[in-house]
Amino acid sequence: MINVIKKILGFGPSVNYDELIKAGAIILDVRSKGEYSGGHINGSVNISVDTLKNNLAKLKDKNQTIITCCASGMRSASAKSILKSNGYTSVYNGGGWSSLNNKIGR
Repeated sequence: MINVIKKILGFGPSVNYDELIKAGAIILDVRSKGEYSGGHINGSVNISVDTLKNNLAKLKDKNQTIITCCASGMRSASAKSILKSNGYTSVYNGGGWSSLNNKIGR
């Protein structure tokens, strides 16, 4: 049951986020503008999960690797699902932004 929940939320095998970013991945922070302004990963793109479907044109390359993040990992899991269902091929749920920030070498 735990593995099913992890899979749904996008927490599968360990991912080297640093390598993904070095290879050109973008970080998509799906929190609100207010949350984002309170702290975020430098260079990340902010599109709230509530407006993501209407802003997919801002993410032009559906083959570019995208790492989603939010406060805890729940909204980023939803964002990953939205992106995958709209044809984005390489999407990872990075979980909470502060945790993700500690995993990358920025």
